[in-house]
Amino acid sequence: MSAANPEPRHPGEAEGSVRQSPQLDQLRLRCDRNGVRWVLALVLSLRQGEALGLKWDDIDWRTGLLSVKRSRTRPRYQHCCQPYCGHKHAGHCPARRNVRPLTDTTKSRAGKRIVPLPGAIVDLLLAHREAQSVERQRAAQLWSEEGWIFADETGRAINPRTDWDAWKRLLATAGVRDGRLHDARHTAATDLLLLGVHERTIMSVLGWSTTAMASRYTHVITPIHNDLASRLDGLLWSSKDAPTGTN
Repeated sequence: MSAANPEPRHPGEAEGSVRQSPQLDQLRLRCDRNGVRWVLALVLSLRQGEALGLKWDDIDWRTGLLSVKRSRTRPRYQHCCQPYCGHKHAGHCPARRNVRPLTDTTKSRAGKRIVPLPGAIVDLLLAHREAQSVERQRAAQLWSEEGWIFADETGRAINPRTDWDAWKRLLATAGVRDGRLHDARHTAATDLLLLGVHERTIMSVLGWSTTAMASRYTHVITPIHNDLASRLDGLLWSSKDAPTGTN
């Protein structure tokens, strides 16, 4: 999603990550059509616009690398009705016309990046390509060959609002707490930090422009590290023979 159109935080939605293991398992089980789109969000931390802006040519199947270089924009409609339809918002006009390009550049210079694809995700993308091929045959002359990895049933680009609604339905169906679509990005960032991946590497994968972004996740990482230290303490020393400091 472009910087000019950030995803709004809706009432009751706290900033955080959807990272509890049972929750992630439920999401994976419930993913169906375009399901790998949510995997890319949860594992690779692609922004909404970045995921919806992907085309098949952006994948190098030989090296397993994904090029992130464009972002799907939100439509901006203009009234084209004669006479005036009476709708206040142009998006409700029967003769509306989108005056904004479908895609734009990524959110920042750092957003334009090469992302390595895990083998499991490559397999999911290959299966998704086959499923899309079946949809292409079913749609016949109605299919619009635009090259999108994530498209509607006729091959056209997915509206970000439609994508947001699909995310909400997925959470509800899987029984996962309500959350912003952007929370999937927090999930990926948190997991990479927990794995001990160097901050510079995380920057290149997530499209961060500065390592200061990692400081936002201190409140998540610190308690886990403290718990690890406590467990090691209990494993290595009992209370009666725990080492004491020297003067």
